[in-house]
Amino acid sequence: MDLGIDLGTASTVVSDVRRGIVFDEPSVLLLRDGGGRRPRLLAVGREAADLLGRSPARYTAARPVHDGVVTDLETARLYLRAVLARAGRHVWSPTRAVLGVPADATALETRALVEAAEEANIRPVTALDDAVAGAVGCGLDPLDRRVHMVVDVGGGKSDAVAFCYGGVLTQRTSKLGGDEMTVAVARYLREEHSLLVGELEAERVKTCPTPDESEPLVVHGRDGASGRPRLVTLQATEVATAVRPVVTEIVRALSGTLDDLPPQALADVLAEGVLLFGGGSLVHGLPGLLERELGLPVKLAEEPLTCVAEGAARALRNRPLLSAYRRN
Repeated sequence: MDLGIDLGTASTVVSDVRRGIVFDEPSVLLLRDGGGRRPRLLAVGREAADLLGRSPARYTAARPVHDGVVTDLETARLYLRAVLARAGRHVWSPTRAVLGVPADATALETRALVEAAEEANIRPVTALDDAVAGAVGCGLDPLDRRVHMVVDVGGGKSDAVAFCYGGVLTQRTSKLGGDEMTVAVARYLREEHSLLVGELEAERVKTCPTPDESEPLVVHGRDGASGRPRLVTLQATEVATAVRPVVTEIVRALSGTLDDLPPQALADVLAEGVLLFGGGSLVHGLPGLLERELGLPVKLAEEPLTCVAEGAARALRNRPLLSAYRRN
């Protein structure tokens, strides 16, 4: 199997060169306490995420990575093996992959991600910047002579990267991402509507599609005063209001990318616009907020959740691209 893997803080996407997307689920695994022995893996992905905030005490829901960094090698290995089995890989079938890594990942952090993949019997593994892989997945050519700029808003962090002709010109990172937006939505509901909601409900509200801005969202939670179940109708524009402080901080951290570009490169970006992708990009009104803050046209990718994995899979067959941008 030839795979592109986007192992993100919030979700994991695996793309097969021949079959397309074969796995696209939350980056969560459910473990059962082994009573002094190695914990037992019970579920991964959506099955595990559905039990967040619902599982008994002897069960533990864990994430294999945090902010794009492996927190525990054994947990990451267990998770990747289970994911690949769900993706249809036979236990001993030869597998090679391109693995997306955050733009600001250190050599040690990159090596930890690669080792986790190798421990899951994936060889060889090539590390490639998420931003570059996402650009490839959206049809851009990072070997082009024109400058391209992308913004990747992930669950644990956000990256802005400008690249041209096989090299990164500049990149900036914000430690804020979709997870902080989820927290901001939950805080807004608590403070403005006296409604307590769990992580899954806040995430649903944050990314709920709203084709008509006048159509309200129905939110389920617990009344902050009485403790009883209650429903609240939330206007779509309120979601943008809730996440605006987080978005403002993200833009402030990433805007330095524009300051680092020479005038000619900036002219390329102005003509082409900034490409936006990542799970956090689905937040209502985010492209417009970024456009106003950056002063540049911002285009949302057609497949913002899967373009990194798809681009990583395509890169397997583009040796010049891997030679120019590989991280290991």
